[in-house]
Amino acid sequence: MIGYRFMGKAHSNAWRQVGHFFDLPVDLRLRTVCGRSAEVEDAAKKLGWERAVKDWREVVEDPEIDVVDICTPNDSHCEIALAAMAAGKAVVCEKPLALDAAQARKMADAAQTAGVPNLLCHNYRGIPAVALAKQMVEEGLLGETIYHFRARYAQDWLADPQFPFVWRLDAAVAGSGANGDINAHIIDLMRHLVGGVEEVSATERTFVKTRAKVGGGEAEVTVDDAVAWIGKLAGGGLANGEATRFAHGRKNQISWEINGSHGSLFFDFEDMNRLHFYDAGDPANRRGFRDILVTEREHPYGNAWWPPGHITGYEHTFANLFSEFVSVLAGGRGSFPTFEDGWENQKVLDAIRRSAQTRSWEKV
Repeated sequence: MIGYRFMGKAHSNAWRQVGHFFDLPVDLRLRTVCGRSAEVEDAAKKLGWERAVKDWREVVEDPEIDVVDICTPNDSHCEIALAAMAAGKAVVCEKPLALDAAQARKMADAAQTAGVPNLLCHNYRGIPAVALAKQMVEEGLLGETIYHFRARYAQDWLADPQFPFVWRLDAAVAGSGANGDINAHIIDLMRHLVGGVEEVSATERTFVKTRAKVGGGEAEVTVDDAVAWIGKLAGGGLANGEATRFAHGRKNQISWEINGSHGSLFFDFEDMNRLHFYDAGDPANRRGFRDILVTEREHPYGNAWWPPGHITGYEHTFANLFSEFVSVLAGGRGSFPTFEDGWENQKVLDAIRRSAQTRSWEKV
């Protein structure tokens, strides 16, 4: 099992937690971490990997490795995933799956041909409150018709114009900006909870056109800083979304609301253990959003963690998702986003980008 180009400890901790907290008949070993700098050696020691290498091909060719976890910049997802799957490895890949829908389709086709398990790391599906919302929608608690899906993902790490140029600001490497980076999560949650969109209309902005490069000089920002869009749900409802990395005070806020013919659900990641539910069937004098603390044993993933009321956090979303994946590796059942989902998501992201450029409605 590997992580390529170390980008943080969330994945490493999550893999360890799957081994410790979930009752699965597998022995999880953190075999190899791969990176392009000398820091990868320190990362291996700090995070408990058995070895460190600087060439991802060593990982793919290692017969002791069963799962390849791709945490690279977006432009290398496809190459590494195709090589790993051709070598018979199961693959986990960070979002967005690819630079565009054509690349994503190629990856999804290769996964099907290779017949290997594949997971697209939309970790927000691993939030217990999101998993509970999925159950409630499927049980019909919001009614037969979904009228609206609204979502906003807001960060502020680029709001300072003095923040230096990084790879996420280069379209050749990232594909897009806020659209692929964080709007991808909105699209995946929408599709997961209420279904996809057939048509979109969008606009995007790049607020800071150039940024200083580390080491001197300037570079042009070639991606969007913020994107806003509306869409027509396949089921007849309306969707709207906004993704921005220019919202001062919002470190990593993702919120969404679903309105159906019989009720509503609301969620805010800054209070991630709570789900808010409005039941239009309640007596008129008792109607209001009820506050569900999603930490009970009966709730999704509740048996894996702490006593009721003892909340979980960000890295647990990865562990929950990875546990579903490992269950499938062990011959069991699991539910998680796949490369096929990545292709479906990318089609929407591409349509949003086209719409922003053509200033017209675009079919997905």
